[in-house]
Amino acid sequence: MTKYLLYGIIFSISSIFLSCTQVKAPEACGPVPSENQMRWQEMEYYAFVHFSLNTYTDQSWGFGDEDVNLFNPENADCRQWARICKEAGMKGVIITAKHHCGFCLWPSEYTEYSVKNAPWKDGKGDMVREMADACKEYGLKFGVYLSPWDRNHPDYGKPEYITYFRNQLTELLTNYGDVFEVWFDGANGGDGYYGGANETRKIDRTTYYDWPNTYKLVRELQPNIVIWNDGGDRADLRWVGTEDGYVGETNWSLLNGTGDVPWAMLHYGVEDGDSWVPAEVNTSIRPEWFYHPNEDSKVKTVPQLMDTYYHSIGSNGTLLLNFPIMPNGLIHPTDEKNALEFGQAVKESFAVNLAEKAMAEASNVRGNAKAFAAANAIDGDSDSYWATDDSVNTASLTIDLGKPTLFNRFLAQEYIRLGQRVKAFTVEAFVDGNWKEIAKATTIGYKRILRFPAVEATKVRFSIIGSKCCPVISNIGVYNAPVFLNAPSITRNQSGEVTITTNDIGPIFYYTLDGTEPTPESNKYTGPFTADGKLELRAIAYDPASAKSSPVGSESFDISKKDWKIVGTDDKKASAILDGDPSSAWHQRDEKMPIDLVVDLGSNQNLSGFRYLPDQNKWSSGIITTYEFSVSADNKKWKLVSQGEFSNIKNNPVWQIKSFKPEMARYIKLRALKNTMGDDVAGYAEVDVITE
Repeated sequence: MTKYLLYGIIFSISSIFLSCTQVKAPEACGPVPSENQMRWQEMEYYAFVHFSLNTYTDQSWGFGDEDVNLFNPENADCRQWARICKEAGMKGVIITAKHHCGFCLWPSEYTEYSVKNAPWKDGKGDMVREMADACKEYGLKFGVYLSPWDRNHPDYGKPEYITYFRNQLTELLTNYGDVFEVWFDGANGGDGYYGGANETRKIDRTTYYDWPNTYKLVRELQPNIVIWNDGGDRADLRWVGTEDGYVGETNWSLLNGTGDVPWAMLHYGVEDGDSWVPAEVNTSIRPEWFYHPNEDSKVKTVPQLMDTYYHSIGSNGTLLLNFPIMPNGLIHPTDEKNALEFGQAVKESFAVNLAEKAMAEASNVRGNAKAFAAANAIDGDSDSYWATDDSVNTASLTIDLGKPTLFNRFLAQEYIRLGQRVKAFTVEAFVDGNWKEIAKATTIGYKRILRFPAVEATKVRFSIIGSKCCPVISNIGVYNAPVFLNAPSITRNQSGEVTITTNDIGPIFYYTLDGTEPTPESNKYTGPFTADGKLELRAIAYDPASAKSSPVGSESFDISKKDWKIVGTDDKKASAILDGDPSSAWHQRDEKMPIDLVVDLGSNQNLSGFRYLPDQNKWSSGIITTYEFSVSADNKKWKLVSQGEFSNIKNNPVWQIKSFKPEMARYIKLRALKNTMGDDVAGYAEVDVITE
């Protein structure tokens, strides 16, 4: 008995000793995500699909009086939508069950303004059901968009509408299985049909919907859901203040639970916020949310989508990418092609983590414990992490790659279950025996990815130079992503300065000015340069790491615009017509049609044609369809040299080129007779001339 008693005492003492020396995990640093928010964050990438009566009226927002008989998509196929989303690498789909017009894509029991009274499937269709079933078939999560604003319903703006709104919400959250996200749009109140009243109704969006009790209903019906709301009350997720596909360079997943939320808070979050409200970056693969034929030439390219990826998922957000459904009920082939190529590009970019087989060493390890060692940051396990002692808020982690290795991307993730901490960090490469800074940034959060020109190094050093609490890093990645060698974009401003750009980081540009084929032996582009007069500029993007070249980009320029002036206006914004930037525009709104644009070329020129580029922006206006073009030597006596229409300009708003017999002139006049909207606005992105 004495022997066993002695063993027991020794075991007890050993246990006490081990428990005393066990290193505790860090305490949470501020607010932390809920399990629902974590599941949502880990999805990273999912789809919006916009489909409603707006699809058939070429509108962005319906008024609420659109005829339900318009809705008859002959080839509607939610399985096509789901297949594309799955193949593109998305994890879920959110469908616009009801947009502002009030038309319901499901046969709601509470309104006649729905698919049950549309000719589609003889009124027996249910688009929400088909979407939910397709998501289940393809292993995607299912979400719903329900507009709080209803421009059709007669009770909107009255207390009775809230009962109607919650009844429809209940239908959507009880009849279609699990719902991962519900989306409440921020557009609330304004003019509308409202059952025939045809009036303007205003509401207080912070109180009208009684959000606390509406949220309570949502969570009772779908316990695993996350709520997005830009309607005046805090939800689980936040808008980022723009629909252009990017969040702030600094992005905290925090807000304050009460008080106003100005744009800067939406875009950057609040470092010391008291609530976990992460950023969802929502944007469309086209300029607008619903389908418009004139945007068939404006689908985002793979490089543009990759840029969006780095500014959303790669900047501590998620990406909600929209597909506008065509009137026939399908995703457009170009949208499909670009989305699938984008998904493949992401896979290729992050296929091989060069850090996984490397060695890691940290300047500080919490309690020198293996549980918090540097190796945890490169082990591929999202639940393990490198952490420092509580007193250490600045530290570095060095990755030894073992041999000279080429890379151009750096990825870092915090273990956000313990809060978001890092305020600033740098990345250095060990090149030729010296450390060289190659990138730096502010916040990390769930995921941060930095891009930089390819560098060959034997080691990488990740240094945290500012943190709210001790750093907790769950993952480090080093990658050599393929460089997108698209044909470069070439522009020339009014002063004759030429700029060459591309969507990716790293390529070198080479160019020629005489129309010959550029090679890596041609002129190297080192920055904007001046090139007056007529010229044909051709350029390539070249990746020295792979020794590959892009297709040739080319742009033909006529005479310089440095002496040009817009006649008859003091509006400084008119210079947008001459700045060489297709994304800028100017509009004449103070006159009735016809509207004249007169330009002084500064000297007599032998003219043989002109070019007109309409407004290229999302909310484009003043697109001229019918025109007259005249020339003059003195701005008094004019000669008409061209007239007619810009055919199909609404659906294809590209450069319009018109030729005429050569005429010597100093002044040109483009007269707008009609535009696509039938109103009194003339808009221009660029106007140019063709000379002999």
